[in-house]
Amino acid sequence: MSEKGRLVPLGAAAKKAGVSRQSVQYYLMIGLLEPSEVTPGGRRLFDEKAIERIKLIKKLNESGYPLRGIKELFIEGRTDLKGTEP
Repeated sequence: MSEKGRLVPLGAAAKKAGVSRQSVQYYLMIGLLEPSEVTPGGRRLFDEKAIERIKLIKKLNESGYPLRGIKELFIEGRTDLKGTEP
């Protein structure tokens, strides 16, 4: 599916998205995010699409959406929320 060279580990994905490693770990824990790939050793890797999703979660959360509300939007398939107000 994804090219190995385009996948980055959790810390690099967090840095690219402008959030902390702990935030990404929390998003994974509550089901807002899935790793693009998991290595046989258990390392979680992320592609550009996953990094964009992290950025979207951050933007929505900063604009007032609670993480629970963001998860509901993702479940409903409403992820193209440019300019949406909470």
